[in-house]
Amino acid sequence: MEITVHLPDDLSQLPDPGRSALESLAIEGYRSGALSHYQASQLLGMSRFEFEGFLKERQIYDHAYGVEDLEDDIQTLRQLRDEKPSKA
Repeated sequence: MEITVHLPDDLSQLPDPGRSALESLAIEGYRSGALSHYQASQLLGMSRFEFEGFLKERQIYDHAYGVEDLEDDIQTLRQLRDEKPSKA
């Protein structure tokens, strides 16, 4: 799918206004949860690791690892602990 966006003259003077708009869309979509990490990276034509670097370069950490991620990890650790065979 192709989307056309009309930018005001002052924004169209940026070095690469199309790429800047696309990056902003991917960042905000990722931050808000509207886009997954994978979707945002694909939108920008990047691998998972390239997208992580892209976010870090821009000091974007707010969606990288949240409370829900921590809670999921704690639950997983509890399940693994409960499944671990006891040493006799």
